[in-house]
Amino acid sequence: MVKMIATIHEMRKIIENEKQRGKTIGFVPTMGYLHEGHISLVKRAKAENDVVVVSIFVNPTQFGVNEDYDVYPRDLKRDKELSEAGGAEYIFHPTVEEMYPNGYQTYVEVFGITDKLCGASRPGHFKGVTTVVNKLFQIVSPNKAYFGLKDAQQVAVIQKMVKDLNMNVEIVPCPIIRESDGLAMSSRNVNLTPTDRQAALVLSRSLFNAKSLIEAGTRDAVELFGVIEDNIEEETSIKVDYIKIVDFETLEEVKEIKGKVLIALAAKVGKVRLIDNIIMEA
Repeated sequence: MVKMIATIHEMRKIIENEKQRGKTIGFVPTMGYLHEGHISLVKRAKAENDVVVVSIFVNPTQFGVNEDYDVYPRDLKRDKELSEAGGAEYIFHPTVEEMYPNGYQTYVEVFGITDKLCGASRPGHFKGVTTVVNKLFQIVSPNKAYFGLKDAQQVAVIQKMVKDLNMNVEIVPCPIIRESDGLAMSSRNVNLTPTDRQAALVLSRSLFNAKSLIEAGTRDAVELFGVIEDNIEEETSIKVDYIKIVDFETLEEVKEIKGKVLIALAAKVGKVRLIDNIIMEA
């Protein structure tokens, strides 16, 4: 049965004991309201490690002013059941006060790749992400940590932090898990109205259209951008934040599809901000 841990001290003692017994630790950091995408990470972690820890913490420092921190979906009972079904041994579920006690003043920040894509429209977001992930790594001390590629920029930022700070953890990027109709699984999907949920399908559909064109030989990034933009404009209720075609490593925009390329987008569907992407190698 999965065990709930609320304090840093207890979590560290458990990890210390597990490692003394020669156990490897797989870690899946989440903000909760788990779905099959998260559970795919838990199952992968279980397949590759002796012990799996899932963290459930809605991190306030990665939300900006007027973002959805207060309405971010939460269901700890359901999260516990899903984590256990996926094979996790422990859930680390600290309070905000436990993670950021009175007088907290230390932050970790990656520069360069954080001012693009989501970072351009959410100032300070990745500073919050890297700070909390750094803290979680210090607490859980995992051998491997698992992140979904739905937020490919987040994966790139965390990999950069781990490399630059010589952290002793392997980052394992995992594929996007989609609903049967193509919509990328997200905890925020629950906040979509039925009408918005249907409209949101144009996001993945536009990316799949671009994928088909690349597979058919198209290499012009401007042409592909136009196709994606035209597709999304069919749904007048959707407000595009960005559509970007970038080099997968540097996140710099490209004019031609060559090497490994990330095609990423973000859009407001009703009141919900969604992201999606595809990764292509030409």
